Amino acid sequence: MTAEQKPASDYMLELGAITKSYGGNTILHGVSLRVARGEVCSIIGPSGAGKSTLLRCINLIEQPDSGNMLMDGHYFDLSQKLGKSDLMALRRKCGMVFQSFNLFPHMTVLQNITFPQRHVLGKDEDSARESALALLDRVGLKNKADSHPGQLSGGQQQRVAIARALALEPQLMLFDEPTSALDPELAHEVLEVMRELAESGMTMVVVTHAMNFARTVGSHLVVMADGAILEEGVPEEIMSNPSKERTRQFLSVVEH
Repeated sequence: MTAEQKPASDYMLELGAITKSYGGNTILHGVSLRVARGEVCSIIGPSGAGKSTLLRCINLIEQPDSGNMLMDGHYFDLSQKLGKSDLMALRRKCGMVFQSFNLFPHMTVLQNITFPQRHVLGKDEDSARESALALLDRVGLKNKADSHPGQLSGGQQQRVAIARALALEPQLMLFDEPTSALDPELAHEVLEVMRELAESGMTMVVVTHAMNFARTVGSHLVVMADGAILEEGVPEEIMSNPSKERTRQFLSVVEH
């Protein structure tokens, strides 16, 4: 299957009826979602809601059973597998930061960021190095360029992971619980980098339990449970006055 070019849209991402099952257990029940360009869409909800699976279906780490996606003007029928070149093109548009940092331990911080630029974007060594140093400066870690990941704190490693994802110049960034493995002080470092990205206009979809981030940085809040979207809208409105009892139950636990 190849991607199909569509007319430009105000939406960076449009998902249509995404379904996903494992061994007869349905994880996503026809999820549809639209994310505007420059928007920060926060996805919250209880464990097992399907939030991480949805992110993994967006960049096709997981192959959905059915559904469709429009990303930055390119249409994908998700019931079929993408060819290798189209899959690479999609992942260049869509950077992802995971719960675990997934850095190459044998490479320096700088090498972790130059590697994808050289091997995916085809940049020469000098150009990749210049770009990588600028990204490290952006996440406050230029002085750690020659360190190895094992010499960094968890928060620093996650900031390097963000810089590495940005190295491919994506149009959309996906974050899957990026602070879940960090203590509050280190989590704050990562959330501040994400806040700066949001202020720069980056389109972001963030699965998170950081309720203050979802409320104050997010412009669009999605509440998921049992593989479906319960409600969505303006973060402050939903978090102050949710329309669904299941949302009220969830918020009463995580906000206290």
